[in-house]
Amino acid sequence: MIKITIVDDHSIVRSGLVKILKEESDMMILAETSGYAELFASLKVAKPDIILLDISIPGKNGLEILKEVKQYYQSVKVLMLSMHPEDRFAVRAIKAGASGYVTKESASEELVRAIRQVYNGGKFITPSLTEKLVNYFEILGNKPEHEKLSDRELQIMNMIASGKKVKEIADELSLSPATIATYRARVLEKMNLKSNVELANYALRHNLVD
Repeated sequence: MIKITIVDDHSIVRSGLVKILKEESDMMILAETSGYAELFASLKVAKPDIILLDISIPGKNGLEILKEVKQYYQSVKVLMLSMHPEDRFAVRAIKAGASGYVTKESASEELVRAIRQVYNGGKFITPSLTEKLVNYFEILGNKPEHEKLSDRELQIMNMIASGKKVKEIADELSLSPATIATYRARVLEKMNLKSNVELANYALRHNLVD
């Protein structure tokens, strides 16, 4: 029996995942959690075989949670779920220790196959993601500017480029506006940009925002 813990801050998404997995006789939902605190509380009670982890979670985001899970629970496999296309976060997720990356758009078709593949020791990597990984390692010596950013900085950059204001971002991530302003300044400095407009234009050119 494959024991699964779901981490997503939207109850409707969790319900949809549960519905898909309950149809599989070899899978059981060990826990449903909405974020960092609930997940690590559940891990103290029982360890799953696989964590289905959303990337976009308020507070600590999915990539930060992934790194902490792999630090303290190395045997637990993590399959990342995201509303974002692969070219947004997938390479970072695999580098950080994820065993696969599934977009929510394709979850109904790919999720069960991905879980079984990961449970049996494999990685769930689509052909397009394989190509992105190859390209990433080929251009390591000539990284695009946004590859200089930390996971949190990249997340905040995307939110700014999408037109969100500092207070909106602060509320969504459960951080202070001053902290978001500091991240914004750091992002602009690292990327040699001067304004939100330049940042948005860069993000559009590199397909980092919808």
